[in-house]
Amino acid sequence: MKRRSLVAAPLLALAATTLAMPAWSQTTYPDKPITMVVPAPPGGGTDLVARLYADLLGQELGQQVIVDNRGGGNGNIGAAVVSRAKPDGYTLLMQYSGFHAANPALISNLNWDPKDFVGIAMGAIGPHVIVVPKKVPASDLKSFIAYAKANPGKLNYASVGPGSVPHLGGVMLNKAAGIDLMHVPYKGSGPATQDTVAGQVELFIVTPPSVSGHIRNGNLKALALASTERLPAFPDIPTTAEAGLPGFILDGWFALFAPAGTPQPIVDKLNAAMRKIAKMDVTRERANQLGMVLKDWDAAQMDKFAKDEVAAWGKVIRDNKITMD
Repeated sequence: MKRRSLVAAPLLALAATTLAMPAWSQTTYPDKPITMVVPAPPGGGTDLVARLYADLLGQELGQQVIVDNRGGGNGNIGAAVVSRAKPDGYTLLMQYSGFHAANPALISNLNWDPKDFVGIAMGAIGPHVIVVPKKVPASDLKSFIAYAKANPGKLNYASVGPGSVPHLGGVMLNKAAGIDLMHVPYKGSGPATQDTVAGQVELFIVTPPSVSGHIRNGNLKALALASTERLPAFPDIPTTAEAGLPGFILDGWFALFAPAGTPQPIVDKLNAAMRKIAKMDVTRERANQLGMVLKDWDAAQMDKFAKDEVAAWGKVIRDNKITMD
């Protein structure tokens, strides 16, 4: 009887430990559909990148990945939803850099914090392109700057919301070029693009996915790419340095995050799947068409990059005294 007790005791302890383990370790993750929240309306860059990955990610994981657009509030509605979600890998955030890196410095009573998230993988990086509608009498950046200087305070530029990279880009363009464009914020790049095409605003600085089709069909004129190199998808668009405005560089990014506290095995599994998808020909071809750059980063690299971006953009906002107007 004593020997049986000695054998049974460890078995009982093992059973108790197994019962106490979190649910994610008892099943193969994922065992139900995953929601990928997009904190912006359909049609914009964040939405396009989310849909670039969602179906393929579902195929890799063996479960449907549902894209849930939660636009509004300058990205804060969607971000807040994910920040409060259970950290089990079933609610994810495809985040836009302008929201993630700028909002914390712009909004004192923000209803989420960058610390609420853990970085999973980089979706895509997009240098910003400067576009104007057909009605604007300028065919290059130099002639637009001359046009703006001749009409101070009369021309408008669109953004995807206060504090977004297009907003900050407009502030920086005004400063770099010595012009006075007025800021008009929109609830996402979809509606901002529509009004730019319609000529309601005179300029929009945005990542290529939102406007690539309009550039190709001539609805929008691309004046310059705010990058150090031309994009293969748009070899005819000069860089800002080539267009006469050296040093004006703007990169936006779209990355996948999970709520802080998500188990590392789940983060690693999602990261591996995202990186595998980024290496597929279909993904690379589509990213090239959209004018996006893909990065093969592990979760730790993504997480550090996001933290560095929050610090860097926070400094730009404070140094330039940018506010939510």
